[in-house]
Amino acid sequence: MGRRKKEPRSVHRENIAFAASALFMEKGIAATSMDDIAKTAGYSKATLYVYFKNKEEIVGVLVLNSMKKLYGYIDCALTQQETTKTRYDSICRGLAQYQEEFPSYFKMALDKINIDFENHDYLPEEKETYQIGEEINEKIKDFLLSGMEKGDLRKNLEIMPTIFNFWGMLSGIILLAANKEEYINAAMGYSKKQFLEYGFQMLYHSIANKE
Repeated sequence: MGRRKKEPRSVHRENIAFAASALFMEKGIAATSMDDIAKTAGYSKATLYVYFKNKEEIVGVLVLNSMKKLYGYIDCALTQQETTKTRYDSICRGLAQYQEEFPSYFKMALDKINIDFENHDYLPEEKETYQIGEEINEKIKDFLLSGMEKGDLRKNLEIMPTIFNFWGMLSGIILLAANKEEYINAAMGYSKKQFLEYGFQMLYHSIANKE
């Protein structure tokens, strides 16, 4: 325990959050107790409460981490490509890769987030999570506006409804491919990658300028 005391507080919080993330993925958040997290992280329960007030605070940290990772994937996708179509393809493939590498984070990023910050009873991580989510939406907004200005996307797109439908459809396609991979292969003869590509292109054609 002496060695632990010399480590920065952030290291202990990261160790605990990492252990909690593995448990949440295996058992679910509701079925995971603070005792479970303490044992997996190698801390006493009393020590655990030195670094986190409760399980909700741990969840808040993990959701924030998920949003930061998601922002990184979106930012990378949009800055490495030039045309509307290649930027779109890069977003889709980046999200699919993100889900494969961090499936629990992917689900957390899609969960309900707090937007009421007039009430002072909220975690600092919740506000930062909201702000990062807004930054992601701004990037998608810029992508859509750029595509409309170039004539690649429909001129009559309503930005915010399109952004939310965009997220809902893309995440739905990605989760469906992950959860139904065997069925997709057996029923359609498609690999997971082929199914994703088909779905991504269908979605693009729904917003593309047909003129």
